[in-house]
Amino acid sequence: MRGDELLQESMFSYGSLSQRVPLDHPLRRVRAMCDEAMQTLEPRFQQMYSGMGRPSVPPEQLLRALLLQMLYSVRSERMLVEQMEYNLLFRWFVGLSMDQPVWDATSFTKNRERLLSGEVAQEFFAAVVAAARKLRLLSDEHFTVDGTLIEAWASEKSYREKPGPPPTKGTGWGGEVLKRDTHESRTDPDARMYRKGLKTGWKLQHMAHAVSENRHGLIVATSVSACSPRAERHAAIAMVRQLKKTALPRTVVADKGYHEQDFVEGLKQMDIAAHVPPYPVGVRRCWVDPGLYDRPEYAAGQKKRKWIERFFSWLKTTAQLRKTRHRGHRKLDWNFTLAAAAYNLTRMATLTAAI
Repeated sequence: MRGDELLQESMFSYGSLSQRVPLDHPLRRVRAMCDEAMQTLEPRFQQMYSGMGRPSVPPEQLLRALLLQMLYSVRSERMLVEQMEYNLLFRWFVGLSMDQPVWDATSFTKNRERLLSGEVAQEFFAAVVAAARKLRLLSDEHFTVDGTLIEAWASEKSYREKPGPPPTKGTGWGGEVLKRDTHESRTDPDARMYRKGLKTGWKLQHMAHAVSENRHGLIVATSVSACSPRAERHAAIAMVRQLKKTALPRTVVADKGYHEQDFVEGLKQMDIAAHVPPYPVGVRRCWVDPGLYDRPEYAAGQKKRKWIERFFSWLKTTAQLRKTRHRGHRKLDWNFTLAAAAYNLTRMATLTAAI
């Protein structure tokens, strides 16, 4: 028999938010690992806030909300706050009760500088990587490095000539004065006009770099710099050097753009082998041992290089960082690092579910 539609709303709800979330929901594992990582940030949070005054929005809730924004591709913080009003899953993950009011969207703007100055994203990312190492999900010997372009939140029309006299010596080869030496964006001075190849157009962009380990493709280091092929290799060297404090890298896999003397020699000084593809014979000099390309570890490393490409694909589609919402390297570096932590959490949740 057909049931009648009852329009009477219930005045009371019996049961907690946790009971409404399925036991096998993947966010449960993500929330558990997120809370474990945030325990290490407690001293940092205590230093960031004063002991007097009106209580603010807990930084743990702000950080979980920003993770949700990336995990569920919410395009703005205002829409994120709107969804937390009625989405019980979001409320449970952030840590809000059923009747607790949601803060205003401007709370992200007011608290962002505090989170930036406290380097919360970097500390959180380091805690997530440490948790992955504790679970034995990381490789300590074999890694992959790569970079990607992130479009700046600025118009090409803002790229204008710098005030003052032109420089006599530039940043080009042999001191050549380039356009980046005489022009800059009035909206985002850290962005540069750049293109990846001859078949792509010029855009105001930033360059983001990452290092992934070759066991499960987890991100272990991040960096942001101005767009330049040379900066891409220098950032890779800096990240690998920092990585040596917690790991013992033996090989670093990269694409053909890294097959240059500064990158190969820089890794060799750290007793690390650079696994970069060869150039055609007679076109350019080969800076690595030609016998490397006949070894099975080289072929295995190149197969693992797809993991970091998957991260960049996730970054630009799911996390919606194809174009940054903020200006300057400082804020972009913060968001890029937090996105890497979110990606690691999703990968770790999948990997630990299979154990």
